[in-house]
Amino acid sequence: MNAFVETEAAIRQLHAKYTDAVWRKDLQAFGDCFTDDAEWRISGLVLKGRDQIVELMRKGFAHYQCILLNFRTPLLEVSDGGACGRTYVSEQSIFNDGSAYAPIGIYYERFVERDGAWKFSWRLFHTCYVGPPDMSGELFEVPDFGAWPNMPPLDAPSFKRTDILKK
Repeated sequence: MNAFVETEAAIRQLHAKYTDAVWRKDLQAFGDCFTDDAEWRISGLVLKGRDQIVELMRKGFAHYQCILLNFRTPLLEVSDGGACGRTYVSEQSIFNDGSAYAPIGIYYERFVERDGAWKFSWRLFHTCYVGPPDMSGELFEVPDFGAWPNMPPLDAPSFKRTDILKK
């Protein structure tokens, strides 16, 4: 098997592990998806390090009955030092009050292999839609970084579209 196929399979498994950890609200498994020094840019925040990332999700999980993430096939560029990707994702969730929530967004991601496992080292999430599953919510314009394999710069901002993660 060639390196690209092996790496793509490993990154798809990382997305699956991440989805499973979020569904089960398993903070240990969630944190294991990130490097110690990972950076996550989401909802106008810049989180540095696994500990900050896990703490944000600990607070976020408290507002949900369930969260199901649906990752599309990632567009990937693989190099000797790791990989980068663009992945479209949708969410089907239920808040504690019973209301449905179904945002859509794009992850720009950088991955590295550490101790035989692929992990997120840098992630930028751009929210494209926020609202209920019937798409009656708000659609947002997001920066267009051009056709793949163009990626945003490492200091690219994320945009605050909701206060859910800060509650």
